[in-house]
Amino acid sequence: MKALLLVDIQNGFCPGGNLAVVGGHEIVPIANALIASGKYDLVVASQDWHPADHGSFASQHEGKKAFEMGELGGQPQMMWPDHCVQGTEDAELHPGLSAAAIDFIQRKGENPQVDSYSAFKDNAGDALTGLDAYLRDQGVSELDVLGLATDYCVRFSVEDAVEFLPGVKVRFVEDASRGITADGIAQAIASMRAKGVGVVNSADILE
Repeated sequence: MKALLLVDIQNGFCPGGNLAVVGGHEIVPIANALIASGKYDLVVASQDWHPADHGSFASQHEGKKAFEMGELGGQPQMMWPDHCVQGTEDAELHPGLSAAAIDFIQRKGENPQVDSYSAFKDNAGDALTGLDAYLRDQGVSELDVLGLATDYCVRFSVEDAVEFLPGVKVRFVEDASRGITADGIAQAIASMRAKGVGVVNSADILE
C-alpha cells in the first residue's frame, strides 16, 4: 500500500500565519494534484495543535524573543512565536487543501512541556504519536512525504518514518515542500539522503 503524508499544511505556516514559511501556500496545488492522482491508497496529514501556553512559545519565557534559543524540558529549544494554537484559525489546515480526501489526521505538539516537530514522536523521544502504528496497521509499504517546513517538521517526520517503519520505502517530495532557510533546507535534504530517503519531485510521481 502506498501512502502520502502531508506535514503541517496549516494557515499558521502559510503567508499571513503566525509562523509563515515563505511560499508555503505554493505547495497546496501540488499536494492537491498528488492527492487527486490516484497514485496513493491512503492520504494522511499531521497538524500542529498547541495549547496556548506551549513551552516552545517565546511568550511563555520572560525576556525571550521569537527565534532566540532557549530551553524546554532540559533540551535546547528554538523559541517560536505563538502559532497553531488549538481551535484557532491559525491551526486549521490551509483552506485550499483537499482536506476531504485526507483519511487520517495526526495532531501533535499538545504537551506544553515538549515540542513535537515530527509527526511520529515528540522532540524528547519519550512519546510516540501513534502514527507509526496506524500506518503499519494499514499495511503501508511506501510513504511519500511533503509539507512545511522542510528543515524542521518535514525532515524530522521523514527521518522518523525511516526509523519507525523499517522496510517501508520513504521518499521526500522536494517541490511540494518549503523550508525556512536555504542552509537548513540543504542540510535537511543531505541528512535525509544519508538515511536512505529518496528525493523526488511531483513530476516524477505524476508522469
